Amino acid sequence: MNRVLVSAEGQTEETFVREVLRKHLWNFNVDLNPVVITTHRVKQGQKFKGGVLSYEQTKNEVMRLLRDTNVVAVTTLYDLYHLPKNFPGQDTRPKSNGRDKALHLEQAFQQDINSPRFYPHLQVHEFEAFLFVEPVRTAELFPERDLTNEIQRIRDGFPTPEDINDNPQTAPSKRIIELYPKYEKPLYGTLAVLGIGLDLIRAECPHFDSWLTWLEGLG
Repeated sequence: MNRVLVSAEGQTEETFVREVLRKHLWNFNVDLNPVVITTHRVKQGQKFKGGVLSYEQTKNEVMRLLRDTNVVAVTTLYDLYHLPKNFPGQDTRPKSNGRDKALHLEQAFQQDINSPRFYPHLQVHEFEAFLFVEPVRTAELFPERDLTNEIQRIRDGFPTPEDINDNPQTAPSKRIIELYPKYEKPLYGTLAVLGIGLDLIRAECPHFDSWLTWLEGLG
């Protein structure tokens, strides 16, 4: 089985890879292993994990993973939203849709790392876009109040969940928190993707689907 490492932004992305993507990719002879990005190391070997805080930290993490010569590829699962300002391609980022922005930044990231085994993926615009794939199932996670209509109304305002924007007030996570202030990404984000399922997510999120199709081809 061909082993692949994915640098994941946090605990929720790690769980998504381990519980959903990894099991799916076994059918394609691909063993996808998540590694949560290390943000800080201190003496005595203690590490702090989670979050893309700077490009230097991100590049160091990717280069560290590429030193494992037993893996056929290294990839990423980072949110497009809120990337560091010094991330490659930020200065020339197009003003069009989220997928175009992600493709532009991914290409610049790949060129900077300069390894044929590296294929970056940026989630458009963030992980919580998945929560708008199937509003009925997402609303079931919030039992205190039926939020189906509110979530559906947001979803209907965009061509795909990936088009829900990167505005600091209206990004997918901000919209969910506004509807349900008790929202916690590690809990509700994980439950949502497990309930919605990979087929629906692929059908509604074309940039994510392209990445998964590439992963399937590594087997």
